Amino acid sequence: MQFRGSVDIAAPRDRVWDFVSDPGKMGTCGPGVSSVEIVDENRFTAKAKVGIGPISAKFNVNAEFLDRTVPNQVKVRAQGKAPGSAVDGTAEMSLRDGEAEGTTIMDWTVDVQFSGILVSVGARLIETTADKLIGQTFTCVKSKLER
Repeated sequence: MQFRGSVDIAAPRDRVWDFVSDPGKMGTCGPGVSSVEIVDENRFTAKAKVGIGPISAKFNVNAEFLDRTVPNQVKVRAQGKAPGSAVDGTAEMSLRDGEAEGTTIMDWTVDVQFSGILVSVGARLIETTADKLIGQTFTCVKSKLER
């Protein structure tokens, strides 16, 4: 499944860059994320609980930066496992100056695949739930940066 969108953020690009390129900061916006641990400058782990329909699973996620082009783009690949389920995905956030001075436009794409029990039980709900969770993530990013 692929999702994409744009978010106008009333914050300068360097501030947005600092947030989206820091897993500790960005992780605070992931719905269900309970912890983020930095492994090294390119890798991190996270624990997250995801619910789809009547099933929820606690995922252990391994993630790595595939690209960090200061202050323009961040690309991350993540793979997570939970008992009986797995998730694999990439996220890319591209930053550009907004029309108003001191604002940033973040164009984002997320490509994610679920497998296992979550798919077999909640198949018809996966796309709607994933879209909702991704939307919550970028709404959170915007709200934290515009404080």
